[in-house]
Amino acid sequence: MRAIRAIRARSRRRGAAGAEEAVFLELLRTTDMLSRGLLKILKREEVSATQYNVLRILRGAPEGLPCGEIARRMITRDPDVTRLLDRLEKRELISRSREATDRRTVIGRITPAGVRLLERLDDPVQKAHRKQLGHLGKERLRGLTRLLREARSRVA
Repeated sequence: MRAIRAIRARSRRRGAAGAEEAVFLELLRTTDMLSRGLLKILKREEVSATQYNVLRILRGAPEGLPCGEIARRMITRDPDVTRLLDRLEKRELISRSREATDRRTVIGRITPAGVRLLERLDDPVQKAHRKQLGHLGKERLRGLTRLLREARSRVA
């Protein structure tokens, strides 16, 4: 009990640092709540959030991308991208091939089955996003997007 009071007292004394921590915690809570809605939708197609992210990345690059570039573009870092791609390839949602000019480079591409899966998810995901965030209105959403990008720009 005494330890909890001491932590609360330190938090009150921090002042400005407390505001940053409060925002950080609100971002984590919000991300968790918003993610739960998406996970319910993805679960119907038996795809994880990271797998969905990879499929969306590859849909945006129909010519394919090197595996390292896929990893760099992911929203959340996955320490084992190879295993993640293995699972998607096993389900025939992506294909991988070695570059002819540099055999060390493996290129990932979305397959027609992967595109069809994303097409089935497009509408339900968009509806979920509108339900979760639409009440903020377009202008406030644009402002929030600008603030979040600015916050990320200062993080290494």
